Amino acid sequence: MRQELMSLPKTLAEDVAKNLVMVAKLLDDEPERAYQYSRVALRLASRVAAVREAAGFASYAVGKYAEALAEFRAARRMTGNSELWPVMADCERGMGRPERALAMAGEPEVQKLDRAGQVEMRMVAAGARRDMGQADAAVVTLQSPELASNSIQPWTARLRYAYADALLAVGREDEAREWFAKALEADQSGSTDASDRLAELDGVEFVDALDPEEAADDDARQPVEESTVEEPEVEEPEVDELLADGDMVEPEGDDAEDVEPVAEATSEGQAAGSDEDGDDR
Repeated sequence: MRQELMSLPKTLAEDVAKNLVMVAKLLDDEPERAYQYSRVALRLASRVAAVREAAGFASYAVGKYAEALAEFRAARRMTGNSELWPVMADCERGMGRPERALAMAGEPEVQKLDRAGQVEMRMVAAGARRDMGQADAAVVTLQSPELASNSIQPWTARLRYAYADALLAVGREDEAREWFAKALEADQSGSTDASDRLAELDGVEFVDALDPEEAADDDARQPVEESTVEEPEVEEPEVDELLADGDMVEPEGDDAEDVEPVAEATSEGQAAGSDEDGDDR
């Protein structure tokens, strides 16, 4: 990416880089904000493959699958790299076209993927099988040497989790529990909710001891002491002392209007983005 940005004017390259950093920083926890930063970067440098790829992942994170697929295709045309093939196939699933995702799993591009990419493609294909109502075929699709391996890789927990979920979908609950446990064992980064799925299968229910609603109910049940302070008597004014209708004072001023937040980032180089060629979009 650094080499790609070096082809841009210095100020523009710095602005693009700042936006891409924010995309990477916010993508997991605040995808909507990440998406907004990605659109700024895209306006500034749409011919940079790294920008198109980042925009694709930001769109994917907020469920804009057609938009994400277009960006991934553009990035792939620029680089000739097939590493985005699995997420492109998953975009097809997101758009309600699992048969296309399954067809992509059989394309020659899959053979160009590294081991992690092939595992990812296998999980996408299994998901497509389930989308098409082929739950048993999904189980078979996930059975592989990578699943049987005791070696812990970055994708191991997710693969085991997907297999456990597929087993559960076909009613093989005991095996599913075993594989959820294996997924939890490999999930060092907490990328899955395998522990919750295990607890659910075991009938364990977690209760929040600090549930605010329960605390409010407890407060409502507490007895309230009656006040012993006597209120002073107030003499009622004579009728002629009351204000006439014409003397009523209207409240002054309107309520303050809510102020919309100002866009977080603007760029001196945005004008340059208007010259970018959108043919790759």
